[in-house]
Amino acid sequence: MQIEFPGLFDLQVNGFGGVDFNSPLTTPEDVYRAIEILRRTGVTRFLPTLGTSSFESFAQCAKTLARTPHPAIVGFHMEGPYISPEDGPRGAHPRQHVLAASIDDFSRRQEAAAGQIKLVTLAPEAPGAIELIEHLAGLGIRAAIGHTAGSPKQIGDAVKAGATLSTHLGNGCANHLPRHPNVIWEQLAADDLFASFIADGHHLPPATLKAMVRAKTPQRAFLVTDAVAVAGCVPGTYELSGGRVVLSEDGRVCQPGAPWLAGSAVSLDRAVANAVKFTGLPLEQILPMSSTQPAKYLGLQASGRVTADWNAAECRLSNLKVFDA
Repeated sequence: MQIEFPGLFDLQVNGFGGVDFNSPLTTPEDVYRAIEILRRTGVTRFLPTLGTSSFESFAQCAKTLARTPHPAIVGFHMEGPYISPEDGPRGAHPRQHVLAASIDDFSRRQEAAAGQIKLVTLAPEAPGAIELIEHLAGLGIRAAIGHTAGSPKQIGDAVKAGATLSTHLGNGCANHLPRHPNVIWEQLAADDLFASFIADGHHLPPATLKAMVRAKTPQRAFLVTDAVAVAGCVPGTYELSGGRVVLSEDGRVCQPGAPWLAGSAVSLDRAVANAVKFTGLPLEQILPMSSTQPAKYLGLQASGRVTADWNAAECRLSNLKVFDA
């Protein structure tokens, strides 16, 4: 069956098609190439995501992206460095570059990014985080909770300060948690928080994704890829700016010997199909989670139209074609 839908919108793309947005060696030409590959997956707008790194590395990467004017790039997502330093919640972010949150540090990063940072993921328990969230909210910049081991009170304080999103909920937390309370339940129960989910089958088991989307409701849920540079590449071992990663045959991305994931290799069209399969929700409810809803969250609109073949029996999108509006 052929279908048509608004262009896909991804809030979290670290890289794609062999291009690493977090590498100081990446050029504007590389970024344009990644945009073209993303477009083939139906993505017409996205936030390049810059993770925890030294200020010097961050600034160079941000300046490269800022020198790459393209309508597909609608701002940057800064994930870290104001996150938990603990193993588990920190994920693959390098501990040596984790920092306390401060308005001054964010301001110089925003200056390096030419004012293009639109979304910041941070841990509520990071020193200075609540003050920074209030500052971001006052500027109209979205603040998200992620990579956290925060207490219920700290999460509640972040929401009161203006945090409005849980970044890849169910991930970026300890491998072992108390049954209750814990950072997942607290964020699921917070009606003022939207939530993004990585539907690659590795970050969240199907039943977990199904339950979480039901709890948050499809109207307050977004699909993201959290894709790293190996997305769209063949399985193997690769060198990224954060170190060596392995892309397995089944699409899992991790650092050698580490128990946690290091981003994903899923494309957003595949995540849409997976979410239909995992949640049992109809495609017409899942597609807005990856297009119009995240766009609206940022005060924007989805761009362009996509046609595709939809195989309902196999939960598979194919033959995607993107048309500009």
